[in-house]
Amino acid sequence: MSALPSQAYALLKTVFGYDSFRPGQEEVIESVLDGGPVLAVMPTGSGKSICYQLPALLDDGLTIVVSPLIALMRDQVQQLISLGVGAGSLNSSNTPHETDAVWSALKAGTLRLLFISPERLAMDGLQGALARAGVKRVAIDEAHCVSEWGHDFRPEYRQIRTAVEAMGVGQVIAFTATADRNTRRDIAERLFDRSPTVFVHSFDRPNLDLRFAPKDQPRKQIEAFLKSHREQSGIIYCASRDRTEKMAEWLQQSGIESVAYHAGMDAGQRARNQDRFLQEDGIVVAATIAFGMGINKPDVRFVVHADMPGSVEAYYQEIGRAGRDGLPAATLTLFGVEDMALRRRQIAEKQISEDRRRIEHARFGRLAMLCEAASCRRQVLLSYFDEQAPACGRCDICRGEVSLYDGTVDAQKALSAVYRTGQRFGASYLTDVLMGIESDSVVRNGHQTIKTFGVGADRPRNEWTGIIRQLFAADALETASEEHGGFKLSAKGEAILLGQESIQLRKDPPKAPKPARSKVGKGQDAPEGLDEDDTKLFNALRRKRLELAREEGVAAYVVFADRTLIELARERPLSLREMAGIYGIGTAKLERYGEAFLEVVLSGE
Repeated sequence: MSALPSQAYALLKTVFGYDSFRPGQEEVIESVLDGGPVLAVMPTGSGKSICYQLPALLDDGLTIVVSPLIALMRDQVQQLISLGVGAGSLNSSNTPHETDAVWSALKAGTLRLLFISPERLAMDGLQGALARAGVKRVAIDEAHCVSEWGHDFRPEYRQIRTAVEAMGVGQVIAFTATADRNTRRDIAERLFDRSPTVFVHSFDRPNLDLRFAPKDQPRKQIEAFLKSHREQSGIIYCASRDRTEKMAEWLQQSGIESVAYHAGMDAGQRARNQDRFLQEDGIVVAATIAFGMGINKPDVRFVVHADMPGSVEAYYQEIGRAGRDGLPAATLTLFGVEDMALRRRQIAEKQISEDRRRIEHARFGRLAMLCEAASCRRQVLLSYFDEQAPACGRCDICRGEVSLYDGTVDAQKALSAVYRTGQRFGASYLTDVLMGIESDSVVRNGHQTIKTFGVGADRPRNEWTGIIRQLFAADALETASEEHGGFKLSAKGEAILLGQESIQLRKDPPKAPKPARSKVGKGQDAPEGLDEDDTKLFNALRRKRLELAREEGVAAYVVFADRTLIELARERPLSLREMAGIYGIGTAKLERYGEAFLEVVLSGE
């Protein structure tokens, strides 16, 4: 039985428009209201923000929210204001008028939540002014940024504890979506003056469809994937700035509304591209990982990794930007042996201790295992976070898109080619040797005469490339030279070559079966649970939402999330009273937007 006051449930409905809490929220909020330090590790989409927003409405005093990016602050403030909540932010993008309004609200005591960057919080003069305003608690979002073990380390997060002590704040609460044991320990030591109550909730995101594929004409693979996601918002992550711009240009030429985003762009253009993605429907952004923590858009329907991500934590965080509204969303990760070699080379070149290097190599190994998994992806992913789960039945492996076979003989052929050519060549050269191709370089090195030459002529090039990639991922092969690349045998590889160990390999079918989808309109997917007539109404509601969002200069989802529009289209309320029961429609939003959307529902267009 929850110990939350009845007012908490009332505010949840009247302010946020939700009938019930999501799993895990109540226990975190209860602990926050008890007044002690709290560290909550909750997956993206589980509703972390409610865990500090609702307590701010339940008790007196100001809650400061430390947030890493201006865009994230701006979106959250806009959403809270649209809900009738006193909220503001102090950051470098504020106009003088906006800053004056924040200080006036602070003096009047009407501000309940103040969003601020860690850099701004470190300013001595600001700390004194905030202390006089009566800060009750500090909530730290993206808390993994304080830890060097985390995937988005930001040194300025190390200054937060000093600022908290200077302001005399009684309570610190911290939230993150991803943190393994090392990272959680580091967060606790660096942000709190005593041991916090720690909540680690399930990392499972059952609404995300997990799919991986070895690179084989990547643009064609991405094109095939996007055919099922026309007119939907999505993110395509690329490994370099140049690749993002080329990807966005190609998407535009293919008739897909797209923008690029990377840290090297002009700041103004970068902000405009991000705003367009956040505010409009159906925009695809091609981005580096610089496009990250500030993404608060709930209706991102897919995330594609055109290149291998940096770690399991980074992968989890990045795919977590899809389906934050709880509705189905898709992911696709493309990977190749070149990606794996690059990641290992980057680790080797880092100026870090050998202990840290060993841990990073181990972390990369877990990512490679996920890419090359021969069992349920979700099980492999969750096991990284020390969580057990049954086979999901929904990932590419569970759907039967990949199969497993005893690959020991094939592995021995590839490993023999590596050994007999001198343990210094890359995948392309080794594949030529295995297939018996007398290329100029093979003949020049005399490798057309070795015993292994041509032993794999019965297999196409892409299969041998895949076998070599899997051997590298399984640590049977190592990088021969950090400078020149190539492969050499590891101890495990030697054991397989000598017949002392066996190895299972994945074999991808020539064409993976495509899940059946209901198509409507111009190839756009029908939202789950809607028939053709309901989908027409849903699209009409989206047009009204975009119209109102543009008038107000806010992101479309600040007006209503897709989940709200889907429920409106399905339930078709006949009055404002009935509309009040729809997901995500609280008192303030009903008063502000109810009549406009009810008119669309009643007219059907």
